[in-house]
Amino acid sequence: MPLSLQAKLLRVLQEREIERVGGRRRIPIDVRVLAATHADLPRRIARGEFREDLYYRLRVVEIALPPLRERREDIPRLVRHFLERFAAREARDVPTLDRDAYAALLTHEFSGNIRELENLLEGAAALCRGGVIRREDLQWLPAASRAAAAPTGSGAPEEEPSSLRALEDRHIERVLRLAGGNKSRAARLLGISRRTLYRKKSVGQ
Repeated sequence: MPLSLQAKLLRVLQEREIERVGGRRRIPIDVRVLAATHADLPRRIARGEFREDLYYRLRVVEIALPPLRERREDIPRLVRHFLERFAAREARDVPTLDRDAYAALLTHEFSGNIRELENLLEGAAALCRGGVIRREDLQWLPAASRAAAAPTGSGAPEEEPSSLRALEDRHIERVLRLAGGNKSRAARLLGISRRTLYRKKSVGQ
């Protein structure tokens, strides 16, 4: 947030009033502000990038939330929450995860934290067959995490795509098949625009 906007937010928090764009009357507000960041704010304050007075005005009650990799016991509950939400949105039965898929999730580092888990499960829920998410449905999970969860002595390993481009192409093709060729629905499942889907398809051909 630019420093100019930081000053305006500080004024709102201090005075508990806002003024509409183009308006001349101050409007009282009664709100509770929850702010979250992964940035090192004290360091940004030292560099003059964040207002110190706003920092202390926001820091009334501080809750330190460890990254997902440090609280893996939360993964099963988050998995259930996201899968139930996706199923309700798509009017489908809630899928389940098999043992290998769960093991892959529990051993993954999740540098993108909960948002990475959410996106990973959304793609897997769209691609899975028979209402069961398997290890191979976790398309964006690195091969190392999937391999770490694979049982030993289970035969030849699944062939991996030769490049990230090939992996992306295969994922798009699977989602298109799932959507019955409907590009608008496929784009929605992929979390991209229809125009981006067309561009990726043309590059991959």
